[in-house]
Amino acid sequence: MAEAGQLGFTFQSPAVTRRVWTPRTLMSSVRTQVEREYGDIWVEGEISNFRPAESGHLYFTLKDDDAQLRVVMFRTQARLLRFRPENGLQVIARGRVTIYEARGELQLSAEYLEPKGAGALQVAFEQLKAKLQAEGLFDQERKKQIPALPKRIGIVTSPRGAAIQDILNILRRRHAGVNVIIYPAQVQGEAAAVEVGAGIKYFNRTKDIDVIILTRGGGSMEDLAAFNDEALARTIADSRLPVITAIGHETDFTIADFVADLRAPTPSAAAELVIQSRNELEDSIASLRERLSRAVRYQFMLARQALNDLAQHGAMATIRDAITRRQQRLDDLIYRLGRAYESNSLRKRRRLEVAATRLRHFDLRRVLSGMRREIDARGGTLRAAMQNLLLRRAARLGEASAHLESLSPVKILERGYALVFDVSGKLVKDPAQVKSGDEITARVAKGTFGAVVKK
Repeated sequence: MAEAGQLGFTFQSPAVTRRVWTPRTLMSSVRTQVEREYGDIWVEGEISNFRPAESGHLYFTLKDDDAQLRVVMFRTQARLLRFRPENGLQVIARGRVTIYEARGELQLSAEYLEPKGAGALQVAFEQLKAKLQAEGLFDQERKKQIPALPKRIGIVTSPRGAAIQDILNILRRRHAGVNVIIYPAQVQGEAAAVEVGAGIKYFNRTKDIDVIILTRGGGSMEDLAAFNDEALARTIADSRLPVITAIGHETDFTIADFVADLRAPTPSAAAELVIQSRNELEDSIASLRERLSRAVRYQFMLARQALNDLAQHGAMATIRDAITRRQQRLDDLIYRLGRAYESNSLRKRRRLEVAATRLRHFDLRRVLSGMRREIDARGGTLRAAMQNLLLRRAARLGEASAHLESLSPVKILERGYALVFDVSGKLVKDPAQVKSGDEITARVAKGTFGAVVKK
C-alpha cells in the first residue's frame, strides 16, 4: 500500500481564529453567562466587613471556613430589612450572582436577607433592646410616678379598635367623672410609629393632661412592630408626662413597654391601673377581641409581588443593572475619596504637631538677649567712632581758627598801625586822595577817632 507522501497528499490543520477581548467586553460576557446561570439562588454564610454607605446601599462579605463572597444589597431592598446586619451574624441571602466590572469581582446582588435560626423581627427587637438598655432608657430611676387621681387621661390608639372600647367601658364603670381625650392614630403599619409619637408630643403640649396611655389589641410580632420603633421609644423617654403602655396580650412585650413608666398587661388593665387608687379592682377583665384583619398587608404583598414580576422583564432588568452598577461605582468612589481625605488630614495633622514641637523648643528670650548684646556692642563702637570724629573735627576747627585769627586786620592794628577813611568811608591809601581841611576817620586797635587834614 502506498504511503500518503508517495501519493502526493498533504495534511494541514485548519487555521485557528484568534479573538482578542478587552477587559470590559470579557467581563460583560462572563457577567451575562453568570447571571443567566445563577439568577435566583440562596447563599448561607457569616457576615464580615459590613459597611453601610451614605446612599443607603449595604456592602458586606459572606464567608465560611474555606471561601468568601462579596455581597451588595441596594437601598430599595435594604430599607425593607426588619433587622440591622452586623459582623458575625449568620444569615441566609437570596439574590443573583453578578460581576462588578470595575474591579472584576464576583458578587451577589442580594434581594432578601434573613438571620439564620431567628426571625428578622426578633433579631431587630433584641438589637434595639440591647442598645436602649445600654443607654439607660429602661432604668427604673428615670421612670415617672403615675398620678394617684388623674382628672384628664390622654389615650393614643385607633378609635375603631377593640382596645379603646375596653378602656372606655372600664373607666365609665369605675370612675365616670374622669375626662378622656383620644388622639386617633394607626397602631399597625409603616406609619403607625410616627402617628403614635405625634400623639405623645401633642399631649405634652397640652397643659391639663395628667397621664398618657398607649394601647392596641394583641397580634403577631409583625402587628406590633410599630411599638418596637427606636424613634417612638425615644419620644416616650422624652415625654414630661407619665406614659402607660397597654399593647397586645399579657405575654406580648415591646420596646415601648420597657421604656414606658408603667406597663399594663392588657388595655383593660391599663384602665384599672390608671385609677387604681380610687377604686379597687372589681371585675375580672374579659379576653381581648380577635386580632385586626390583615387585608391591607395582604394587598401590599400582592402588589409587591406584581412589582417584582414586572422588574424581572428584560428591559427593566437592563436599566436597573446599569443604574445599580453606577450607584455601586459611586459608592466606591465616595469611599476612596473619604479614605484619601482622612490620609491627607492625618499628614497635615502630623506636620502641625512637628511645627508645634519646634515652636515650643524655640526660646525667644535667648534670641532677644543675643540681639540686645549685639546692639550694645555696636552702640559702643558707634559712640567711640563718633567721639574720635568729633575730636578730629575740633582739632581742625582750632587750627583753622588760629590761622584765621593770625590773618585778621585787628592783629595788624595791635602792632601800631591804623586805617584811615575819608568822609565817604573809603580807605585812604594815597595822600593825594585828601586835601587840607578834609575830615578823616582813623581806625586803630582799640577804636576809632576823627581828624582834620593839614598840609
